[in-house]
Amino acid sequence: MRKLNPLPAVFRPTPIKRNRLHLFGLLFLFLACGPLKGLAQEKGLIPETPAFAIKTNMLYDATSTFNLGVELKLSQKLTLEVPVNYNPWTFSDNKKIKHVLVQPELRYWFCESFNGTFVGFHGHWSKFNWGGIGSTGYMKEHRFQGWLAGAGVSIGHHWILNNRFSLEASIGVGYAYMDYGQYPCDKCGSKIADKTKHYIGPTKASVSLIYIIK
Repeated sequence: MRKLNPLPAVFRPTPIKRNRLHLFGLLFLFLACGPLKGLAQEKGLIPETPAFAIKTNMLYDATSTFNLGVELKLSQKLTLEVPVNYNPWTFSDNKKIKHVLVQPELRYWFCESFNGTFVGFHGHWSKFNWGGIGSTGYMKEHRFQGWLAGAGVSIGHHWILNNRFSLEASIGVGYAYMDYGQYPCDKCGSKIADKTKHYIGPTKASVSLIYIIK
């Protein structure tokens, strides 16, 4: 029987190369999944992932915007998040960022739901009344009242703190169609123009505190 020649040394993985490949693979799994619970759950070693969570976005909290979100588990790797934001306030110097915003998002988790890294597809709808924003310039001297709608994509990560609490951060970009009236100053009621705008850019940012309901 004819003996096959071994592969040239340049094509044979050395122990150092194999170790590097293993290290890169483990690093990716760690970054994507955080605590590696998925395999243990499949073997019945630890309980199933949560089915429901409530959350608040601390970035919106910092602007005194009421916000509450719920997230439902659809499968081992899919969840549906539905956050609602509401700001009714008029601040000093008649500044206002009054709005109501609904932004549902379908999420795919690389490891398992409510654990590790996810990508999402979100839609958004809002009614707004903004005026006197900033210290000087165009946004400071005008008021804008209308609505917007659109969609976008996002990426984020979920850190488990304990059995009940977690932290999550995400950022998203996308498109929004805006239809609004422009007013000459933050206090004036006389409309000077009806405008529409096609916006492409950041559409979502969150640093959320989450309470898990099993």
